Amino acid sequence: MIRCKLEGNFKKLDNYFEKLLEGVNVGILNKYGREGVAALKAATPVDTGVTAASWYYEIVRGNGSVSLVFKNSNVVNHVNIAIILQYGHGTRNGGYVQGVDYINPALKPVFDRLAKDAWKEVTG
Repeated sequence: MIRCKLEGNFKKLDNYFEKLLEGVNVGILNKYGREGVAALKAATPVDTGVTAASWYYEIVRGNGSVSLVFKNSNVVNHVNIAIILQYGHGTRNGGYVQGVDYINPALKPVFDRLAKDAWKEVTG
């Protein structure tokens, strides 16, 4: 029988990663946040223009992570309009309005550029 016993913890490694996260260039996230909002605004189906104009972003620091989060503030009767445009919704008379995938295609090029720039920053 082979036995393996590990002692200690990953505290030094955890501290190292925490310091890396502290050094994340928030400016790069702001840059891509603004680009993402512009892309979402341009791609949002327009009726009144309220949903397109309601996009914004937040940079959220969590437990060992930093996230770029896109949000839309156009809510009517507790329903986020951007979400029902994306995924579809039922109607009052029993019908269904098909959603349009506009969010993913709008953000893909932004995320691709962000990943490329973030990789450059990590690798020097």
